[in-house]
Amino acid sequence: MPLHTLALPANSTFAATLIRIWARIRTSQFWMVAIAFILRVGWIIVAHTYKFKSTENNFSFGWEMGRIGAAIVSGQGFSNPFGAQTGPTAWVSPLYPYLIGGVFRIFGTYSHASAFVLLTINSIFSALTCIPIFLIGRRIFSEKVAVGSAWTWALLPYVMFWCTRWVWETSFSALLLTSLFWLTLTMEDRAGLKPWLAFGLLWGLAALASTVLVAFLPASGLWAWYRRAKKYKPSLKGGGVAAAIFFACIAPWLVRNYRTFDKFIFIRDNFGAELRLGNGNGADGTWMQYIHPTQDVYAMRQYTAMGEIAYIAMRKRQALDYIRQDYARFATLSIKRFVYYWAGAPRLAQTWWLAQVKNSLFLASSVLMFWGLIRSLHQRKPGAWLLFWLVLLYPAIYYIVFPNQRYRHPIEPEMTILGVYLLTEAEPKSGQRTGNGVR
Repeated sequence: MPLHTLALPANSTFAATLIRIWARIRTSQFWMVAIAFILRVGWIIVAHTYKFKSTENNFSFGWEMGRIGAAIVSGQGFSNPFGAQTGPTAWVSPLYPYLIGGVFRIFGTYSHASAFVLLTINSIFSALTCIPIFLIGRRIFSEKVAVGSAWTWALLPYVMFWCTRWVWETSFSALLLTSLFWLTLTMEDRAGLKPWLAFGLLWGLAALASTVLVAFLPASGLWAWYRRAKKYKPSLKGGGVAAAIFFACIAPWLVRNYRTFDKFIFIRDNFGAELRLGNGNGADGTWMQYIHPTQDVYAMRQYTAMGEIAYIAMRKRQALDYIRQDYARFATLSIKRFVYYWAGAPRLAQTWWLAQVKNSLFLASSVLMFWGLIRSLHQRKPGAWLLFWLVLLYPAIYYIVFPNQRYRHPIEPEMTILGVYLLTEAEPKSGQRTGNGVR
């Protein structure tokens, strides 16, 4: 008897054991989250990503949010986004800077321990995103797509970049938006006021974490109402409760802004400055970083002397004057920003071939997403139109100001689902036959 046949039973037993183990964990949300979290924290430790550069007084540690967190822990309140003593600010949404301030108070301002804790918290947010990804994929498509999407998110190195290297709200926003997408999908099946309470609370947190997420709120609310109306389920009372909870969440910050700046500000105030960073002399569709107060000494002097509100108003006037001078030029810039948002902006600081490879991969993920979205709409998958509204509404503001790869991350969970769907379950074209001759 050949030797390889003698070894077959043992190998078969080992293979069968592996198959049984995989069968148990492949759909386990616990293992998805656990493995995703271990990989992320492991990379933080191995790559020493918690050791931020100390140049520019640790500015790369959280950027504006880090500066505000440091001001909070020093007793100066929500202020000084660029380090200098410039007073109260509403430059960014408040939730994450307060988290940074809390961590700084316990583990030290700009310390390695604080960096490790904050990146670990980000990793928790990123790992937990596997759960709504799995649930969305299973509801709209199938368990196969759900499993593939969740494990892709758990294991993909690109996804890990933002939570292991950036002290920012990026991973938290992705978790919030994906959870809200899942909740919106399931509102038609839910009864009572509890789901509306969760709906209002989550949207309130989203607004305070990253105000741009609110762009998806109208579509989310109308979708929930429409789907419930088709099943003759009332939504007026529940919608009122959700709205009340939402405004109760954001009202304290709106009041703070009004008292601080003597004008109504919806959570953050820097839109005018961002508009100018993408529109003005020298605009090419990318971020004109060189005129940002942190890079331009003259701009910083203006910001300090004028105050935040007046400085932002000035920047907004400059941007609008530039836009009004030539609307065709603005349209061209907006098209460029659209392309850069989905295909990646030029990377001048890298070797040309590496930049091309990275942008090609970035573009490929967008192509897969758009193709998967079109196929899902054509096949009338449940929830496909909600995916359409998310892809349409959320990025729209970046076509007006400027794009950045980080700005795409909050919708990348849904992009992952659509890409995996296209690669694994898209039906063959009409008339195409499978291997057994059946369509």
